[in-house]
Amino acid sequence: MKNYSSLKQIQQDLHGQKISCEELVLGYLGRIKNNKQINAFVETYSSEAIASARKIDSKIKLKTSGSLAGLVIGIKDNICYKDHHVSASSKILQGFVSPYSATVVDRLIEEDAIIIGRLNCDEFAMGSSNETSIYGPVKNPIDTDYTAGGSSGGSAAAVRANLCHASLGSDTGGSVRQPAAFCGVVGFKPTYGHVSRHGLIAFASSFDQIGPITKCVSDSRLIMDVISGKDNFDSTCIGEKTYSQKLEKRSKYSFAVIKDAVELPGIDPQVKAQFLDLIKKIKQEGHKVEYVDLPLLDYLTSAYYVMTTAEASSNLARYDGIKYGNAATSKDLVQLINTTRTENFGKEVKRRIMLGTFVLSSGYYDAYYTKAQKIRSLIKKDTEKILLKYNYILLPTTPNLPFMLGEKKPNLIQRYYEDVFTVQANLSGHPAISFPLKANYKFLASAQLIGKYFTDKDMLNTATQLSQY
Repeated sequence: MKNYSSLKQIQQDLHGQKISCEELVLGYLGRIKNNKQINAFVETYSSEAIASARKIDSKIKLKTSGSLAGLVIGIKDNICYKDHHVSASSKILQGFVSPYSATVVDRLIEEDAIIIGRLNCDEFAMGSSNETSIYGPVKNPIDTDYTAGGSSGGSAAAVRANLCHASLGSDTGGSVRQPAAFCGVVGFKPTYGHVSRHGLIAFASSFDQIGPITKCVSDSRLIMDVISGKDNFDSTCIGEKTYSQKLEKRSKYSFAVIKDAVELPGIDPQVKAQFLDLIKKIKQEGHKVEYVDLPLLDYLTSAYYVMTTAEASSNLARYDGIKYGNAATSKDLVQLINTTRTENFGKEVKRRIMLGTFVLSSGYYDAYYTKAQKIRSLIKKDTEKILLKYNYILLPTTPNLPFMLGEKKPNLIQRYYEDVFTVQANLSGHPAISFPLKANYKFLASAQLIGKYFTDKDMLNTATQLSQY
C-alpha cells in the first residue's frame, strides 16, 4: 500500500478509483500485524472497520461521502467509543466497555472517518515515555530501542509507522506534542475549550485537551474542522468550529523566541542547533524574530505537577472497585477500596495521587496548591502580554531528542523535566503546535508555536508555512 503523506492524496486516489477505502483499511491492518513490535495498538476493530470502509466506498460512488472519507484513524486508549473497551492503559479499567462515545468520536464518524483501533498510552495519560502502560512500552518506529514519548506514544508511533493515517491523543502537559516530536510527526494542542472533553477519561480537567497527530499540518486542520466546536455535554467547550474562524491575511509574521528556553542548561546540542537554523531561515524569509525573557520558565514544571496531581487525586477517586472497573474481593468496604486501588493502580499513578492528596491537605494547601495557582495566573498574564506584541511564541518542543527505553526511569525529576517547554500552553490554555524540523539527522528536533486564544486556524496555516523551511 502506498504511504500517503496527506488526506488530500488519499481522497484524490479514492475519487480516481485508484484505491478503495476497503483496500486502505486492509493495508493498514496488514501493517499493524507486521509491526507488532512497536506495540502501538492495544486493539484493532478489524471487522467493523472493513464494514465501515465498504459503506463509505458506496457513498463515494454516489458522491455523498463526508469530508473525512478515506481517513483511517486510531484513538488513544483514554477516549471512549460506545460498546468498545477503554482502559486508559490501566489494570483498574481492564475489561471495561464504554456505554457512550466521546463527542470527538461521534463527529469523526459523522464525517466518514474510519476508526481502526485504540492506541497504547501511559497509564491514565501520566508519563512522558509510554513506559507506565499495563500493555508495555511503545517503541519508536525510527529506532525501537528508543521511546516514542508519552503519554500519547501509541498515537504518535502509529502515525509515524503508517499503521493508520492519523490519530487522536490527549494533551495535559505536552502529551500530544512531545511524542509527536519524538516520532517526527505533527502534534496539535487546541485552545482549551475548543474541543470537547466529553468522553475523555480525565487526568487533570483544567488542563486536558484532545488533539490530532498527523503527518502534515493540513490534515490537522481538516480534523480540527470536524472535532472542534461547542458541545452541550462539556460546559468548558465554548469555541466555534475551526472553519468558522476568520483567517487573518498577512505575508509576514512576528515571533517571540523564549531566550531562557534556547539557553536552557542541558538542552541537547542538536535540538538547539536545529532550532537556531529554523530561526535563521525564518529571518531570511523576512519575518520578525526577537528574543524575549520568561523568568517564570523555571517554575512551570513545578506548578504544573502540583496542580495536575491535585486534580488527578480528585478525578481518580471514582475508581474504588464499587462503581465500575476491576475490584478486589473483600467483605469490608474500606478494605475493598484500599485493596482495589493498591492492586490495580500502577506506581506512577499512585505516586501522583499521593502527591496530589498531600498538596491539597490541611496545612499544605496554601504552601503548595495556592502558590501554584498564582504561578499559573502569572504565566497566563505573561503569555498574553507577549502575544499582544508578537503574533506567535516560538520555542523548541522538547529539550532533548528521544532517549532509550528505561534510560530515565530511575530519575523521576529528569523525566518530569521533559515537559519544560510544553506545559506553558497547558497552564495558560493557549493553542500550541509541534512540527518536525528539516535536518539530516536520525532523530529530528521539533519546533513549537504558541498562539492567541481561539486563533487555531491562523496558527495551523502559519505552521504549514514554517514546516516548509
